[in-house]
Amino acid sequence: MIRSIFPVAAAALVAFAVPAQAAEVKKFTASDFTAAQNAGKAIVVDVKAPWCPVCASQHKTIQSAIAADKYNKLTIFEVDYDTQKDVWRGLGVHKQGTLIAYKGKKEVSRLEFQTDKTQINDLLAAAVN
Repeated sequence: MIRSIFPVAAAALVAFAVPAQAAEVKKFTASDFTAAQNAGKAIVVDVKAPWCPVCASQHKTIQSAIAADKYNKLTIFEVDYDTQKDVWRGLGVHKQGTLIAYKGKKEVSRLEFQTDKTQINDLLAAAVN
């Protein structure tokens, strides 16, 4: 009896452990980014590297925050620091762990190598408010 309940209980725990996302998160492409800017969308560009502990901390904060309904119109474009050098250089980025918020084509906030939750939440809010 206990063995038959365990898989169901484990699945329920996993479902509750992963917060739902209101925001759309996608890999950066120039065409999608330009289309989102031209449509006046709320955008955050996340320049990250898989080996970067600051990026991992930022990601955790972002994932927690974007579960809120107020981020349902936010698009987050992830830029791979190792493989998309032309993209981040074109955005004036100097290192991984950079977050840039836009309202359409206008940059409204930028953080570099920052893990402070309040500052990251303020950046996310700047894109949608």
